[in-house]
Amino acid sequence: MNNENIWVFIEKNKNQIKNISLELLNKGRELARIRSEKIVAVFIGNDLKSSVQTIANFGADGLILVEGEEYAAYSNDGFTNALYLLIEKYKPSTILFGATNAGNDLAAGLAARLHTSAAINCTDLAIDSPSGTIEWQRAIHGGSLIQTVSSPETRPQIGSVRSGISKKEKIGDNQRIYVIEEKIKTPSDKIRTRIKEVLSSAQESGIKLEDAKVVVSGGLGMGSPENFQRIAELADLLDGAVGATRAVIDAGWIPSQHQVGQSGKTVNPDLYIACGISGAIQHVSGMKTSKVIIAINKDPEAPIFDIADYAVIGDVNKILPVLIEEIKKTHIPVE
Repeated sequence: MNNENIWVFIEKNKNQIKNISLELLNKGRELARIRSEKIVAVFIGNDLKSSVQTIANFGADGLILVEGEEYAAYSNDGFTNALYLLIEKYKPSTILFGATNAGNDLAAGLAARLHTSAAINCTDLAIDSPSGTIEWQRAIHGGSLIQTVSSPETRPQIGSVRSGISKKEKIGDNQRIYVIEEKIKTPSDKIRTRIKEVLSSAQESGIKLEDAKVVVSGGLGMGSPENFQRIAELADLLDGAVGATRAVIDAGWIPSQHQVGQSGKTVNPDLYIACGISGAIQHVSGMKTSKVIIAINKDPEAPIFDIADYAVIGDVNKILPVLIEEIKKTHIPVE
């Protein structure tokens, strides 16, 4: 395998590849074309071979597999050791991680060991054409500013990227891919921390915001926490997820994992319904790539209407109850 390729670190959840990993294969493929490189998936864990065809179908040119019982559960020490040895051998130009708990942790720890830098929790990335250096975009100061960072002097370039910046795009079925199996052992006494149990709160159950095909979001225009419950009711009817602006999160109406925007999550659903949301750039940047956007707001000059496919001008707390009741009557199935 040639050096100077773009790597995507693959994550699994309950025996399924995470959406963010498949999105990054698409984004990585775009970058690889610009630099005439290959996109290589790196998969570390246990019992991985059943996922090889999925990785091929979503656009990887190659796959490096590291399997072993010591990698059955994520540990920073074990996974960093395996990746470090792979990087020393194959010398990739860039490594993309999803901005998940494990992805952020691994990107930072790996960069420290390699004496390079890591751009964490990025909202976008692109290539500076003359130099081929990745330019990473990050939200700073509570999402009020976007910072562009790069590492022109160090390799590999490492960054973790939020879900939603690229589509999960299948390039075909039964695609062919080359697979390299590496035997890397990490001694048990070198793994200092282990995950023993993962607990989920009640708010984290159901459809994840970043994976939802339908997102119903509310802003302070909903008026009160009680009125905001209509957002959850509509989302449930549409088999969707609940989103919110930062102002709603700061007001304590809903937990922070529901925040959409520069300092929250980036989403890319088929349908985004913005209820009582004015359309501040901090929020819009996290949902503007949604396929269809419906905005409900009583202010006809609200900036959210500039990006909406459908604009409903009126009192959201009068419109939503009627909409909810009509949907209940029709019993429209959601695919």
